[in-house]
Amino acid sequence: MHEASLAGGILQLVEDAARREGFVRVTRLRLEAGQLAGVEPRALRFALEALAPGTCLQGSTLEIDEPPGQAWCLPCGTTVAIGQRGDACPLCGGWQLQATGGTALRVVDMTVEDT
Repeated sequence: MHEASLAGGILQLVEDAARREGFVRVTRLRLEAGQLAGVEPRALRFALEALAPGTCLQGSTLEIDEPPGQAWCLPCGTTVAIGQRGDACPLCGGWQLQATGGTALRVVDMTVEDT
């Protein structure tokens, strides 16, 4: 389950920001885990909630947005929605697709308390 190591990296990023910016607690953390990012959002949520006690994430609200996968179809010359890497183009059935959206795992924003 690589989500546990991803959660550890996210926690480290948030704690580094807390030291740098001088806040003590995160009340809301919003992440983006695209459909093509290779991340299971439920497992990531579980891992973050397991790591949160005793950190600045303790008691925070966690939101994980899941943007859909998008790809550019070379034969069609069109952007199409895809459910996973390796899917064929839903319009022409072609396999020459380049993922263009829904590929990222990132921290979108967070609401913090400074005292």
